[in-house]
Amino acid sequence: MLPNTGKLAGCTLFITGGSRGIGKAIALKAARDGANIVIAAKTASPHPKLPGTIYTAAQEVEAAGGKALACVVDIRDEQQIGEAVEKAVSKFGGIDVLVNNASAISLTGTLETPMKKVDLMLGVNLRGTYLTSKLVIPHLLKSHNPHILNLAPPLNLNPVWFKNHTAYTMAKYGMSMCVLGMAEEFKGQIAVNALWPRTAIQTAAMDMLGGDGIGKQCRTADIMADAAYAVLSQPKDYTGQFLVDEDVLKKEGIRDFDPYAVQKGHPLLPDFFLDEAPDDLVEKMEEHGATPAFKPPSSSSSAPPSAGGPIESTFEVIKGVINEDVVKSTQGIYQFDLSGEHAGVWFLDLKSGAGSVGHGEPSVKADVIMKMDSSDFSKMFAGKLKPTMAFMSGKLRIKGDMTMAIKLEKLMGRMNKAKL
Repeated sequence: MLPNTGKLAGCTLFITGGSRGIGKAIALKAARDGANIVIAAKTASPHPKLPGTIYTAAQEVEAAGGKALACVVDIRDEQQIGEAVEKAVSKFGGIDVLVNNASAISLTGTLETPMKKVDLMLGVNLRGTYLTSKLVIPHLLKSHNPHILNLAPPLNLNPVWFKNHTAYTMAKYGMSMCVLGMAEEFKGQIAVNALWPRTAIQTAAMDMLGGDGIGKQCRTADIMADAAYAVLSQPKDYTGQFLVDEDVLKKEGIRDFDPYAVQKGHPLLPDFFLDEAPDDLVEKMEEHGATPAFKPPSSSSSAPPSAGGPIESTFEVIKGVINEDVVKSTQGIYQFDLSGEHAGVWFLDLKSGAGSVGHGEPSVKADVIMKMDSSDFSKMFAGKLKPTMAFMSGKLRIKGDMTMAIKLEKLMGRMNKAKL
């Protein structure tokens, strides 16, 4: 791991979304140098599912050796950002580094993404990054070595990164375009760079979305903190770069990345936006145990199921474990559009009577349609792949009520007891 050098001692970092995850990890890394950290985030009160607040993060920063200022900030609100910036300058005398870390995500297709979520992602990722930069830049221009670091991906225009979540990609690339434009606009005055992880990073939000099992496929936020530290230690003429954490650390002499793994030796889940060509990406992701959402199915999902095959066997087990109690607690109708070796369409009715299963579409409109490879379907109902984890890794596409996918995990528990 990358040792601290003291280069950020006395520097003031303004970090959006710094109460947890990667933002907090960067804050703690800089704090060990004795830096001043402004934690600008929304979480002033404990979240029911996500740990940490701006105040607990501030305590950790000071315990690590830094000085902290906790500010309640919704980065979509110009007044709140402005007030936080003035508080930071008043307390620490200026701002040397801006880390645009705050981000919103919804990996959903165009028809499945409510405009409320589109507005949230564009408001936080694009507008929030631009607005925060605009208000901090006048103070950065007074620093001897100012930096803006956006946690944003390279601008990869391969259509596969738009196909399944156009709104999220547009919003995230908005952060990247801020780097492209501002680096040129303030060349020689402020270093403006982007940093992105090679693999998925374990955070509380990731655990909530993907379940306990997804952590094994991730690295810790420490790798992003170390890479950010290396970038922020560079002179201000180091600018306009779209950087990947691994590549940054390799240049710093790091060769062993096992210390960053949540579980050493476990295959890692590649992050988005980093492919060189679609075919190469498919191969790499499959090597890591992931099924790319953009990979063409091997056969039509409308093909009839194989009689007596694994999918039919799975539904027989499902039929044996569902009852009125399961129906009462679930209240959903599922449609499974399966591709691959055992392609076909199946339904699971957990909304009426004692429940039912069958081949083909349900007689009434499904609450959720789940599209996936038949082999992953079998793994999912065998308890080897959680729906939320399958969704995050691109193995599962969901149309309809996302919460229904989470409810399926209760049914899987019953099936495992039935020894599927």
